[in-house]
Amino acid sequence: MPTVAVDKAELWERLGQEYSSEDFDALCFEYGLELDEDTTAEVEEAIKKGLPAERPQLKIETPANRYDLLCIEGIARALKVFLGKTKAPKYRLVYPPNGESDLLTVTIHPDTKKIRPLFACAILRNIKFTPSSYASFIDLQDKLHQNICRRRQLVSIGTHDLDTLKGPFRYEARAPKDIKFAPLNREQEYTAEELMTLYESDKQLSRYLHIIRDSQVYPIIYDAEDRVLSMPPIINSNHSKITLNTTNVFIDVTATDQTKLDIVVNIVATMFSEYCAEPFTIEPVKMKLPDGSTKISPDLSEKQMLAHASYVNSCTGLSLKTEEVSNLLSKMSLFPTLSTSNADEIEVSIPPTRPDIFHECDIMEDAAIAYGFNNLPHTFPPTTTVGQPSAINKLSDIVRLEWALAGWVEVLPLTLCSHEENFAFLNHEDDNQTAVKIANPKSLEFQVVRTTLIPGLLKTIRENRSHSLPLKIFEAGDVVFKDSKRERQSRNERHAAAVWCNKTAGFEIVHGVFDRAMKMLEVPRISNSGSNAETGYYMKETSDPMYFPGRAATICYRAPNKRKNSTLEKLKGALHVNDDDLVIGSLGILHPSVLEKFDIQYPCSAVEFTLDPFKKQMQKIWTNDE
Repeated sequence: MPTVAVDKAELWERLGQEYSSEDFDALCFEYGLELDEDTTAEVEEAIKKGLPAERPQLKIETPANRYDLLCIEGIARALKVFLGKTKAPKYRLVYPPNGESDLLTVTIHPDTKKIRPLFACAILRNIKFTPSSYASFIDLQDKLHQNICRRRQLVSIGTHDLDTLKGPFRYEARAPKDIKFAPLNREQEYTAEELMTLYESDKQLSRYLHIIRDSQVYPIIYDAEDRVLSMPPIINSNHSKITLNTTNVFIDVTATDQTKLDIVVNIVATMFSEYCAEPFTIEPVKMKLPDGSTKISPDLSEKQMLAHASYVNSCTGLSLKTEEVSNLLSKMSLFPTLSTSNADEIEVSIPPTRPDIFHECDIMEDAAIAYGFNNLPHTFPPTTTVGQPSAINKLSDIVRLEWALAGWVEVLPLTLCSHEENFAFLNHEDDNQTAVKIANPKSLEFQVVRTTLIPGLLKTIRENRSHSLPLKIFEAGDVVFKDSKRERQSRNERHAAAVWCNKTAGFEIVHGVFDRAMKMLEVPRISNSGSNAETGYYMKETSDPMYFPGRAATICYRAPNKRKNSTLEKLKGALHVNDDDLVIGSLGILHPSVLEKFDIQYPCSAVEFTLDPFKKQMQKIWTNDE
């Protein structure tokens, strides 16, 4: 949850009354916020000691989907409406005196499709900044960049002093060597190539360079006199920088995602439109798109939805009338209107500041918040249900219990690991089709989501080298693979793995612990003489480079009725495995080069297999047992 720091005295002034920490904490809880910290005591203590101190602040945690609460303006506005001290504002587009013909225009060049194709903008006229509102304006942009904008990768925001520029504007994409301007807070001009080198050592901006660095063209915004406004998503121009004396603000937003683009430009414009000479008004801009069409930005139109008092009552256990539900929604900055055709219906207008509302259930939740969660009646559910573990968890628990009873110790390594640990350290190559990789990882230790449990087990052994031998540890947990057929382009598999570390390799030890797990799962072993068995598991020698040559085996499983499972790889060819038999894992003595990379001095044997194929069979057994 994002945390917003607001000036305590200023917030009390905006709300029209002062609160104790306990009372304001209760108010935040009622609205769905959380008071994380009140720095008043710390400030008073610093003043007593004669130390410099800022004004007392309130640090408030806000829901991740409430972008309108990321600044003091939005928090104060929402709480005043919630407390009934004011009505929710209506945000309006205000055109120049001569109408649309006088609108500032921005022409979007077709080449922007190569790098950052989407653009939106807005103008705040006759605005009056104070040091506090100016700092809040900058802080809101940073909060949005870190949140919905995903560190500027999806969306980036630029704000400019419109009086230092001359329209119309152009949004283009040019080669780095053809771009030259003085960046923010610098007088010297640099080419885009030079800026990439200049900001490599910058603690803040260096984290964004990778977004466009390898592109053949960079996005750039010019005014009518070829002065640069911004090179999104990296840096604005020094020429058009915002100051306390700025009265007309031009907001540019570039993006790769249309939905997030619309949300961001609306939030920035609406939150600070209260400082305009005519509050809550925004001047639009005409955009000339690459296909020749035009579009007015921003779009502040309200979304229309239907809510039903009966639905709200059924979910909350209340018996409210339609008028009462309507009043509750008004407290949440929505605009409800009673339907003239249906006494149960409420027509709800969703303002542009509430992009978190998608369905009627979101409206119901707002009504429940306005009523007060603590005030909702306590009732027993109308049906009696008995919870039970899912098949895969029950399956995992059987393996955990059996291995623990055999004297093995369960460990819980992290799900993320480095790219090298997942591939190179195991003598495997990355085909770029297997592992889910983390974009912009903060540490080299957390680059990919693991596709095998072995690295985590080996790291555990490495960190416990001083422990007496033998070390015998195991884990039953999820691994993740890319899967383009799934909605989220990935899938989880439940694996079980064990590693034995001693002065001798212990191949027979891990072989035995795997056999024991199969026996407890009631999966028979298929011997050479029983090659036509209906179901069971068997092993074939393999040449996996993770294992010592000649000391490794592939574990194969034949499902009942030879059912195929498309999510698991099928082994064919040299090992002569039947087409319907599944490769569920492997075991063997780990290669010395693998142990060396993990800094382990003693030989180790390992086994890893997936539990997913056994779910259906085990579910049938459990059902019969019950």
